[in-house]
Amino acid sequence: MRITIAGAGAVGRSIAAELLENGHEVLLIDIDPKAIKIDTVPRAEWLLADACEISSLDEAGLADCHVVVAASGDDKVNLVVSLLAKTEYGVPRVVARINHPKNEWLFNESWGVDVAVSTPRLLSALVEEAVSVGDLVRLMTFRQGQANLVELTLPEDAPVVGQRAGSVPWPNDTALVAILREGRVLVPTADDPLEAGDELMFVASQEVEEELAELLSPHRTPH
Repeated sequence: MRITIAGAGAVGRSIAAELLENGHEVLLIDIDPKAIKIDTVPRAEWLLADACEISSLDEAGLADCHVVVAASGDDKVNLVVSLLAKTEYGVPRVVARINHPKNEWLFNESWGVDVAVSTPRLLSALVEEAVSVGDLVRLMTFRQGQANLVELTLPEDAPVVGQRAGSVPWPNDTALVAILREGRVLVPTADDPLEAGDELMFVASQEVEEELAELLSPHRTPH
């Protein structure tokens, strides 16, 4: 895939290096000459330009990009880049970095954002996920579909322990996508039994999260 990253700071460069290792083509854009550190990610393409300008994005060839990552340290820049990428160039996938949680409500499909990543929220979710049993933890939000990736570790007294995944009356707009068990990742089938200690990963709409938490662990409260 061809991927453009707006913002060549530490975050943008780290993302670029990882994507290049995975075999993708990456272009880094930044308006600050000090951020153009070609030797740090030598296999990437680099462009010194303002990613909020149409002329810069034309030069970057955004129309041919599969993914745009708005990764600057300025939320205003990330929103403008996301909007232009989606509305002017029809980029299929736009991922945006949220720097300040107070701005999180803006990062949605109205601004062209498919996936919004808030570092503070993600870090707190990972802390909760590591220590919580029986609590529903939101790991990521997919803005375009108004769906979340959520996780819950089944406590021993969960009502669904021992039931087959296909027999559980899951709420509407809920999909069990993975079971993490004893270091293994299982793709669930209808016949797979649920066990205490299983980490269940769901994609679910925000409206059913409370219902899902009540089904899996009625004595706990969702996060």
